[in-house]
Amino acid sequence: MLPITILAFLLPALSLAQDGSISGPATSPEAAGYSCDASKCKLPNCNCASTSPPNGLSPSEVPQFIVYTADDAIQSYTIDSVNQFLAHRRNPNGCQPKMTYYTSLNYTNYTLVTDWYVAGNEIADHTMTHVGSPPNGEIDGNLIALNALAGIPFSAIIGFRAPYLNYTADTLRHLAAARFTYDSSTSASIPVTDPNTDAYWPYTLDNGLANDCLNIPGICKGEPQLPGFWEVPMYAFFDNRGVAGPHLMDPWLDEANGASTVNDSATLEYMKNTFTAHYNGNRQPIGLYTHPIHTSTTYPGVTVSNSTINMINAFLDWAQLQQNVWIVSTEQMLAWVQNPVPISQLDSFSPLKCSTPQVNQAICDGIPANELGLLSHCAFPDFPFYTCYGCPEVAPTPGNPNPPQDTSNGQQERFRVPANCSTPFWDPIQGQCICTSSSCQFQDNSRPIGPNSVNLTGGGTGGEFSSGTASPTASFVPFNGNGALSSLPSGIWPAIILGSIGAMSGWLTAQL
Repeated sequence: MLPITILAFLLPALSLAQDGSISGPATSPEAAGYSCDASKCKLPNCNCASTSPPNGLSPSEVPQFIVYTADDAIQSYTIDSVNQFLAHRRNPNGCQPKMTYYTSLNYTNYTLVTDWYVAGNEIADHTMTHVGSPPNGEIDGNLIALNALAGIPFSAIIGFRAPYLNYTADTLRHLAAARFTYDSSTSASIPVTDPNTDAYWPYTLDNGLANDCLNIPGICKGEPQLPGFWEVPMYAFFDNRGVAGPHLMDPWLDEANGASTVNDSATLEYMKNTFTAHYNGNRQPIGLYTHPIHTSTTYPGVTVSNSTINMINAFLDWAQLQQNVWIVSTEQMLAWVQNPVPISQLDSFSPLKCSTPQVNQAICDGIPANELGLLSHCAFPDFPFYTCYGCPEVAPTPGNPNPPQDTSNGQQERFRVPANCSTPFWDPIQGQCICTSSSCQFQDNSRPIGPNSVNLTGGGTGGEFSSGTASPTASFVPFNGNGALSSLPSGIWPAIILGSIGAMSGWLTAQL
């Protein structure tokens, strides 16, 4: 087995290949050549690219959304990384914030995908093997494998983000043809305070793209026309240099203000300033777009600064002290854009509510307490994983995303989730849906919103950020109740290391 020191060397190089960074404006009004008739393009199925809130709402009536996303493989150490920022928080209605995980399948543990989805988070497509400008098979194969081995309904996988944010016009055309609801690969690269800002609210491609027009051939000036298909821009933060200082994914890894080293205090300052510009303006969403491994405290060979973890929590603490701020998934935010309601009506807006599936039986259903002893262990040499839905004969690939189940040792074939049953109520061993009526399914755990019940702010950690090595402000329970290392199957680290070498080799080759 290769030593941890080699793994520690490899991971930063891999991160450079997937950081999703931008260096300046990605569009201009001239390059966009965008026009849209708002009198004909009407919600919920059409929306013009606009910096103004949807349906003519005034900014004071609009919630400020912080969209939290993560990219790449799902493992216990990546879930723990997300949880250290979200698990202890509450939105104004008392619900724990949900997020979107753009999932690729190399090194993913499928049972954790199921668990994360059943806990209320969005699972979206990020290709099977993390390739930019992806072939159709990479996108479609990911859908098929997530459905077959993680039990995610096809109807629930509505979003896509391109690895490295590398996509083409044909990528978007295929997503629309495959009935995805949205893509979130473009960047909003000009501050909201600039008259030429490209920080548009999510919009449909009935009239083509208006973002990334300087970078991607074959888009903008009315192309591609994909009626009803949504683009959700990724909104950058900006340091003191303004348009010359954008920070998109994992901004805490970047040097601020042209400096030569990372400074958490400077990062916190520009994150607050950018948030304030959105909040005091037209309240376009703002995003924390993350690769969780960068802030994982349980991944061997990765050293994470407590100061950075504290800083991210301090930003969210501060943001949640402002009224009408919600930390949400892309799916939740887009649901509001499609059917926007003023703040006064958010109490009854179901996409922001939280509910718990009422299941007490021991079935393999994405609820960790229920599935003990019921998981299948698929011991593939490259990367083993667990699943509720039966091990395949061979590992899934883009050419064969749903291989036949392995019954070579007399195992019973398990039943995959059908379209007419919700994942937490499906027993894959018996092939039975244990609940088919609305009365037995979910318990609403939301609380009332408003000055006559509770205040309009969320709940943070109450800690304060100061640069240095202090402990994180938040405490959290690792996912599934165990530390990441204890929950990983034997043989996993050699597979990760070898896969990392291959991935880095492929990336370096692509740069030559």
